[in-house]
This record gives sequence, C-alpha cells and structure tokens, in this order.
Amino acid sequence: MVREPVAVPAHLAGAPPRRILARLARTRRYPIATLAALVLLLIAVAAVLAPAVSPYDPSAMATGPPLAPPGATHPFGTDRYGRDVLSRIVYGARISMPVGLLAVSFSAVLGSFLGLATGFLGGRVDAIGSGAIDIMLGFPPIMLALLIIAVLGVGLQNVVIAVGVGGIPRFARIVRGTAISIRENVYVEAGRALGASTGRLILRHVLPNAFPPIVVLATLYIGSAILDTSSLGFLGLGVQPPTPEWGTMLSEGREFMRYAPWLMFFPGMMVFVTVVAINLVGDHLRTALDPRLRAR
Repeated sequence: MVREPVAVPAHLAGAPPRRILARLARTRRYPIATLAALVLLLIAVAAVLAPAVSPYDPSAMATGPPLAPPGATHPFGTDRYGRDVLSRIVYGARISMPVGLLAVSFSAVLGSFLGLATGFLGGRVDAIGSGAIDIMLGFPPIMLALLIIAVLGVGLQNVVIAVGVGGIPRFARIVRGTAISIRENVYVEAGRALGASTGRLILRHVLPNAFPPIVVLATLYIGSAILDTSSLGFLGLGVQPPTPEWGTMLSEGREFMRYAPWLMFFPGMMVFVTVVAINLVGDHLRTALDPRLRAR
C-alpha cells in the first residue's frame, strides 16, 4: 500500500520554492488529488476539534453495552469496556497524524543536513556519509524503529525518534544527489572565487534548489510514518493504553475479530484511507513540480 518514495528527477533542482504554489494552482484540475486533500483536511479538522465532535469521552467506560455493534447510539460500536469506538478513532487521529508529521520533520531536517554535507563537501566527508547512508538503507525503516525502541523504551517521544530515524537515509540520498549536481555549476564556482563561505553557498544556492525534492519526499513519507507508528502501536511498542491510537486499537480488537469485527475494521480503515490520501496528494505534488509528468 505504501510505496518507496520515488527519486525526484535532477531537473527539478532548478525549481525555486516560490513556484510551488503557482504550479499547484495550474494542476488543480485533478479531482482525485483534490478529493484526497479534502479527506485529509476533514480528518485534521476532526482531530483538532475532537472534544467538540466526539459523542463520548474516549476513555469513559460503560458508555454503552460491551461489544455493542454499530448502531444509532454508537455508529462505530463499542469495545469490550463499553467505550465508544468512534470517539476513540477521532481522538486517535490526534496521536497518529502529529506523530507522523513530527517524525517526517525529524527525518527531513537531519537527512537534509547529512545530504547537503556529504554532497557539497565531497572527499572524505562524502565517503563516510555515503557509507552511513548505505548501511541505514540496508535496514527496513520498521526494523530500525524496532531497534531504537528496544534501546530507548516505549513512549510517544521515542516513537517519533524511532520512526524519524528510518527516514533519514532517504532524505539524505535525495539531497546528496541534488547537492552534487549544484556544486558543479558555474555560479557556485563564481561564488567561491568571490570569497563566499561554504555555509553561504549551501544556504543561498544548494538548499533552495533542493527544496522541491524535499517537499515531495516529505509528503510521500508521511504515509509511511503513520503506518509505521500504527505498526508499533499494534505490537504494543507505541502509545500505551488507555490512550486511543489507531494501531493500539487494532491490537486490542484482534482478540474479538470473529465476534466484533468492527473493532479492527474501523481503525484499519482509518489507517488505510489516511495513507492512501496522503500518497495521492504526494503524487499530485510530484506531478506539479515535474514538467515532464505534468505534460504527460
């Protein structure tokens, strides 16, 4: 369901950040991406307004009969403690989505810094950095997350770090390729000849040109981060009960899968819809920033 982020073509490196909104406006005729964006907006608004839109307290027990099927009083049914599943799903969005955003931000910042340093400086820095990137790419992100959780322990903060570390090599690889192509340009050589420092060259020339690939990869990786967060919650290594979180709800509902399938169906459907919507928006953003895909 979640695809490996696609490397952005090198010619995108010349697209300044200020053109992103203009290109998005020219590609607004794609209804599927618009619908996906509206779905994400609806989920985000529901998460922000959870106390107002939730019919019950997500942690309140005996709001209805235990394991009650979906009905008028409880549209998504209740769990074994009589807690309203709909309310818990709405509050679970306040965990899953922010954790995914924070993890991607963590990955983007550290990965971009590593990619800029290795690609622009070259030499031994590039050799050491590239070796570290290759080693990290040899591990699936969820395996890295499990190793980090085993060292740091369970908890929301550790989940953000664990999921974020898994995305660092992917950002570093994309930004490194952009930095290598930019450092050979004439205006960079001219800047060096005029006495510009390495930091100034990176901030003024390399980083702005690497911004579009970073945005596209970050958008695509948010879905993977949410899925990894839910996977850790399902394994009992993420947010701990009774805090509502989609992966934790899936884990709690598997015991009653035969008798109360709604306990797994609705949280699983929320993960599915959110990840698919994010991927659709990411594909649309990649199309908006890639002239060849836009023409096709």
